[in-house]
Amino acid sequence: MSDADYKNDVDAPCAKKLKISQQNENGVSDNQLELKDFLPEKILNNNTNRKTVCIKGTFKGKSGVALILFEKNAFKEEDLNDKGYFSADTELQTFFQNDIYGNYECFPRPTLNGVKTTVIYPATEKHIAKFTLQEVHIVLETPELYEKLTLPHIEKEQFNLQWVYNILEGKSEQDRIVHDNKCEKEGFVLVPDLKWDGLTKETLYLLAIVRQRGIKSLRDLDASHLPLLKRVRDEGKKSILDKYNVPGSQLRIYLHYQPSFYHLHIHFTYLRHEAPGIYAEKSHLLDTVIDNIEMMGDYYKKATLPFTIREMDNIFNVYETNGYVQRIKPNIESSVIIK
Repeated sequence: MSDADYKNDVDAPCAKKLKISQQNENGVSDNQLELKDFLPEKILNNNTNRKTVCIKGTFKGKSGVALILFEKNAFKEEDLNDKGYFSADTELQTFFQNDIYGNYECFPRPTLNGVKTTVIYPATEKHIAKFTLQEVHIVLETPELYEKLTLPHIEKEQFNLQWVYNILEGKSEQDRIVHDNKCEKEGFVLVPDLKWDGLTKETLYLLAIVRQRGIKSLRDLDASHLPLLKRVRDEGKKSILDKYNVPGSQLRIYLHYQPSFYHLHIHFTYLRHEAPGIYAEKSHLLDTVIDNIEMMGDYYKKATLPFTIREMDNIFNVYETNGYVQRIKPNIESSVIIK
């Protein structure tokens, strides 16, 4: 999810013009953006492992910075047949042949070549920092450090949550909702995450956004939230099984700490999908969270929790000033200027 809604037209990957509907903070369409009008300035991060790239630039005739994120789509198993990659339209360009080995570049039909595209406009300095390649540090946050350093920072610096409220209030993305429990205390909305195309099982990724406001993160959870957490887990599993035929035993269900935005949300991903942020220093399995709270109602108010921070994050400055992390001097420039 993001502060900006986006359009990923998977039915028309051959289009020469990609028009993106820009929406204002109330979820109402303002105008159209076109990629042909984007003026790239700098590559913030080119991740060759994940096949993603983020470019900073501007749109012709518009003020403000924009970010474009391109991501290679995963292979869909239903395209691995004579109508897909092995169709008569597929071409091979030979690099070399040696005995039984051949190395080629494959050019399948255009409809298989779509690139998942996300536009963030206008992008803030926080967005730029989030998508820029940079050094990462781990912090072991005690309850005392949370109260003294982390909490004052997130109350001051956090992202605007209007896009979350637009979904919860029925103003935006209603056609994308997979499940909607409207109970104000235990209800939630289940929607495909921005990072998922909504189609490919192998990269399945949904987000449960709770309706109850005021729960910022894992730190706020206690025994009073157990009914909510169990409802999200159980109803989320059932909805995903009904719609996508993926059983709960093949789902990774977890919370991030620190989260990318401070309104409680829970991630559902396909177990075989190596989604961003699934590692031990950031991801907390929902079942483990529930078990910990059942053992000790205020567990997450007393526990020491690890989290990672990057050197361009403002919270890094807070922890650096107080002597908990030290900045690394870069050897080379981590982003590329586009000339």
